[in-house]
Amino acid sequence: MIPANDSGAAMKFETFIETAQPFYRALAANNSKDWWDANRATYDKAIKPTALALLDEIAPRLSDLLGDPVSTKLFRPHRDTRFSKDKTPYKTHLHVLWQVNEGRQPVAYFFGIEPDQVRIGGGMMAMEKDVLDDWRKFVDLDATRVARIVDGVKTASFSLREPELVRVPRGFAPDHPNADLLRHKSVIATRPLGDSGPLCDRIMDGLKEFKPLGDLLLSVACA
Repeated sequence: MIPANDSGAAMKFETFIETAQPFYRALAANNSKDWWDANRATYDKAIKPTALALLDEIAPRLSDLLGDPVSTKLFRPHRDTRFSKDKTPYKTHLHVLWQVNEGRQPVAYFFGIEPDQVRIGGGMMAMEKDVLDDWRKFVDLDATRVARIVDGVKTASFSLREPELVRVPRGFAPDHPNADLLRHKSVIATRPLGDSGPLCDRIMDGLKEFKPLGDLLLSVACA
């Protein structure tokens, strides 16, 4: 059994990762209701309250950085298995978001603890049709600036998820200089969390480095 915080209070941020990762490693190896029921006190008394406290701690700092209000989200631990072949009941990671909701679709800033890694990043999931159309216009008509922004976050060790499309969408040249970006229907970039300094400062450092891409996506959402 994974030990819980007996006080029921959120643990200190500096012990968050070292408490959460063993929990999620054990859950990955024992993804069942019986294991969850036997160990959920760790989630309820330590992991969840600390995640909520972390969301609240970062939110005003990120809002000041972005110049926009942000909302917060802690993803529920249960998986939606209705339409999935994978019927394991619980997520083997903790993901939290800070979202900017100024445009047609939110831009998310992300922090995640997984069994073997801790990541920071953000982006926009599953762009709605009008937003996707405008993303492609930005990528096409402002190709140099968009490429410079994307290259900048890559230089800061962020990796973009693989594009969803195999080919460049109709209407664009196959050898377009931003062909890979045109093949995206979502734009998500993450990197490992830095390992030096207080947790909140490391999170903010990562979110600052992601901000140029977040600003670009917000421009698309508000176009």
